[in-house]
Amino acid sequence: MNKGISFFNLSINKILTKEQSALDKARIRLLYYGFWIVGVAVAGLFTSVYFQRQTLLSITAGILFISFLGLFKYLTYRPNSKQISHILLIIGSIVNINTIFIALQKVDIITVQVLLLIVLFSYYMLGQGWGLFYSLLNLIPVMVFLVIFYFNGYFISLPPETIDQSTTIIGVFTNFILIVYIHSHFYGAFLNNIEELKATGDNQQRLNKEIGLAMQKAEESSRIKSDFLATMSHEIRTPLNAIIGMSNVMLMNNPRKDQKENLDVLKLSGNSLMAIVNDVLDFNKIESGQLVFEKKKFNLFELVQSVCAAEKLKAEEKGLIFSLKVDPILNNKLLIGDPVRLGQVLFNLISNAIKFTSEGTIWVRASYYEYNDLLTVNFVVKDTGIGMNQTHLDSIFEPFTQESITTTRRYGGTGMGLAIVKRLLELQGLQMNVTSKLGKGSEFSFSMEFQVAEIVQPGVLLQEPDSLASLKMLIAEDNPVNVLLMQKLLSKWHIVPVIAGNGEEAVEMTKMDDFDIILMDLQMPVMNGFDAAIAIRRLPDARKAGTPIIALSAAAMTDIGDQITVAGMNDYVSKPFKPNDLLEKIQTLVAAVH
Repeated sequence: MNKGISFFNLSINKILTKEQSALDKARIRLLYYGFWIVGVAVAGLFTSVYFQRQTLLSITAGILFISFLGLFKYLTYRPNSKQISHILLIIGSIVNINTIFIALQKVDIITVQVLLLIVLFSYYMLGQGWGLFYSLLNLIPVMVFLVIFYFNGYFISLPPETIDQSTTIIGVFTNFILIVYIHSHFYGAFLNNIEELKATGDNQQRLNKEIGLAMQKAEESSRIKSDFLATMSHEIRTPLNAIIGMSNVMLMNNPRKDQKENLDVLKLSGNSLMAIVNDVLDFNKIESGQLVFEKKKFNLFELVQSVCAAEKLKAEEKGLIFSLKVDPILNNKLLIGDPVRLGQVLFNLISNAIKFTSEGTIWVRASYYEYNDLLTVNFVVKDTGIGMNQTHLDSIFEPFTQESITTTRRYGGTGMGLAIVKRLLELQGLQMNVTSKLGKGSEFSFSMEFQVAEIVQPGVLLQEPDSLASLKMLIAEDNPVNVLLMQKLLSKWHIVPVIAGNGEEAVEMTKMDDFDIILMDLQMPVMNGFDAAIAIRRLPDARKAGTPIIALSAAAMTDIGDQITVAGMNDYVSKPFKPNDLLEKIQTLVAAVH
């Protein structure tokens, strides 16, 4: 509705707007031009009955004429078609009933036409519900009048008025014009509406086609981005594998104190870079809906201790007090869940707390909460760092965002850690609780439920075994640096591996010799690791075909677990890996075969 219309406006063009539907415009036009037709007709009727000295009809016609003038002015000032239609129908109903029961005391062609006009007008202007209401409001009194008139004759003390033939002609003619006009007007409006709907449908089809093409481009762009990230991951992880791996090997050689300090810095830098790479890749997995949570058995006590071990060193280097407390009841429970993702959440929270704390204490708590069918653990990471304003609490969970640009410049980081934490928890139906006070510190907490597998004794770290010297191992690896790294690492466990430069060589060597285990790189020339594993599983010699295979790869493919299962490989280790993780998998698989 155009509220800028002048009170003195009489033009229909100023009360029609683009926002109105075709049907609303048709209703306003019907009222506007209908008032002109009815106004002329009522003026003629008033003149006719007035000179016939029909007092009641003259008063009725006069009131109608004044009412129509007032409603016409209201329409051109505030075009509320529904409100005006209700008023007209109420007036029409009162006039019709008054004419039948009082003025004429009969049902004639004019009253029937008025009744028909009320039915048509109410349905077209107000819809089915109100149309039925006003139709019954007028039909029922008319039927009651006819029944009374038929059985007893209708009689009241006031004598009926009579109208001459000219008045009847004017009334009948006017009513017919209005009936034809209403039908004609709305028929045209409905045709226009159908044409508009067809045009809208055609536009919708065109838009759907454009949207479909846009979605295809978006999906293709997403696929290209994922492929790019996977490729970049492989290219970055490969040298990082050598950097971190060689650091581990050199640390195993009992270096001098100054050498150990240098190696620790080298290893810490490599791990920091790896954490950034993992954040980017994990965020991409989460946003593309490709992240799948595992259901594995793990010891929560050992997981928390492992995550906190390196972070405790970082905190102490900054002069911070690092306080870790795990509920003793959790020490010997084997839980079922995703230890990798839980460890990632804890690592990001603890790392964040240390980053933004220059003095004071870092608290990490894992508390037993309740145990019915599921065991609930409450995790808390608290610090005495810079804290935040309440207005900034929501923004810190947005990707690539920190509290302010000053914070980013001073403390560094990608701004993805907390975004990943929030998404990982949300995907599991969990919520992060945050309390913080500027200059006083922050507290992050969440609760997680686990199935309990069985009671176990606290685990011990694997020791460097002397019993693996007789192990026959085949390594399929095309990168010379990685080959050197593996040889040096395995020498610490007294293993001398056989090296295959690609997948095809690995298959041929397996045919020629008996190996206890195979470490298979996935991306190699000539034949990749997947095809090589499939070929080995198809060897006619059952023992050779059943040789345990551990996949090694620096790639970041989201469906790696499914692919190695289809290829028949037994397990997977991502580069760069922790030596103890690899050793544990080797021992487990070899023990299972023998």
